[in-house]
Amino acid sequence: HVQLVESGGGSVQAGESLRLSCVASGYGTSNSYCMAWFRQAPGQEREGVASIDIDGRTKYADFVKGRFTVSRDNANNTVNLMMNSLKPEDTAMYYCAAARDGFCFRYDYWGQGTQVTVS
Repeated sequence: HVQLVESGGGSVQAGESLRLSCVASGYGTSNSYCMAWFRQAPGQEREGVASIDIDGRTKYADFVKGRFTVSRDNANNTVNLMMNSLKPEDTAMYYCAAARDGFCFRYDYWGQGTQVTVS
């Protein structure tokens, strides 16, 4: 069983920053997984935010390009999401996910989420 635990959410003013972290534990290590962040606002569908594959290549949704940065620390089985210039539209529950294929095709593990509120 692989567990993903997010942290770093909170309430901030528009224009401020937050850094989210996701730590993987259990069987295996996250350095062999694609890691990603998703978010979901109330009444909305879950949407992809950013991902980072096993080679460190990143991909971002258009609505966060230039503002968010995803990174990974393989030694600590951790993926981070640095969120700058936050907007009220970024308010959502943010979820960490991992894909065993390593290249972000199908996500097998999910965290419980961390709330981000921007006002």
